[in-house]
Amino acid sequence: MEVKIGVQNAARELSVETTSSPEHLLEELAKSIKDDSLFTLTDEKGTTVAVPADKIAYLNFTADAGRPVGFGQISAM
Repeated sequence: MEVKIGVQNAARELSVETTSSPEHLLEELAKSIKDDSLFTLTDEKGTTVAVPADKIAYLNFTADAGRPVGFGQISAM
């Protein structure tokens, strides 16, 4: 699943591929905001992204739908 993180006063959003569920990430974000700490997220390759929790504007979860294969439907004559 792809997670897009919008950060206040940043022109671009962060995009991270992760196996964590949206529910788990929202729980972690809520804990980070409560503790006034960093929100950390580790991607599928093991890279960790850390953002101050109070600077996060939004999280956008996108399910991986896969890519279509082929060139379209062939109609029978």
